[in-house]
Amino acid sequence: MIIRKLKGNIALVTGVSHSNGIGAAVCRKLAAEGSDIFFIHWKAESVWVENFQKEIQGSGVRCGYLEVDLSNAEAPAQLLDVVETKVGLPTVLVNNAAFSERDGYMHLDAKILDDHYAVNMRATFLLSVEFACRFQNSNSKAGRIINMTSGQALGPMIDELAYVATKGAITAFTLSLSAELAPLGITVNAVNPGPTDTGWMTEEIKQHLAPKFLSGRIGMPQDAAQLISFLASEEAGWITGQVINSEGGFLRS
Repeated sequence: MIIRKLKGNIALVTGVSHSNGIGAAVCRKLAAEGSDIFFIHWKAESVWVENFQKEIQGSGVRCGYLEVDLSNAEAPAQLLDVVETKVGLPTVLVNNAAFSERDGYMHLDAKILDDHYAVNMRATFLLSVEFACRFQNSNSKAGRIINMTSGQALGPMIDELAYVATKGAITAFTLSLSAELAPLGITVNAVNPGPTDTGWMTEEIKQHLAPKFLSGRIGMPQDAAQLISFLASEEAGWITGQVINSEGGFLRS
């Protein structure tokens, strides 16, 4: 007998715009564990989106999707309205969407900062609190918020000042929000998957990074998805306020 540990849950996953991404891997894993899925994409190919929905439904769960510009300040509340109407109140929120554009001190300006802030910080923060407010007024007993970081506290990321600043803020937000939401039965954690091959790595980059992984290989989207699936489960109900660095022993030196 196969035990689907997330059966009865509804997971809202942001940042699902192509097949090889962490967001897509998370949807596949959570669906395989029995959770209904609602995923958010931005400017993904319509054919891919429709095929991906069918793929997720093939796991025997419900699946909805919506194209959402998370840089719009009104998007979080509007999004949750749609999710509730189509599949129900989410019990799991995975804040995977991110905006990244290389800068460095010679190029950093107000627009670059604002573009990163709108998606990486504001959207994550507002989605999280909107999720919590609606959860509080429901009959659900256990909720999960899982954010994504990128190891900003572990070493520098050259020419990505706006990205590291806005993603780094998620760490502080995760800790404080977890304390506020613990009495509601909601855990709040963050995952740092380390450098992950989601299709952006050239062969040159792979050759450069490979020796830095003490586990012998570069991180894959499925690695992050497995950890997120655990954090979404009942077994992880005693874990909150943590940033889990799941990097396969990656060395930054």
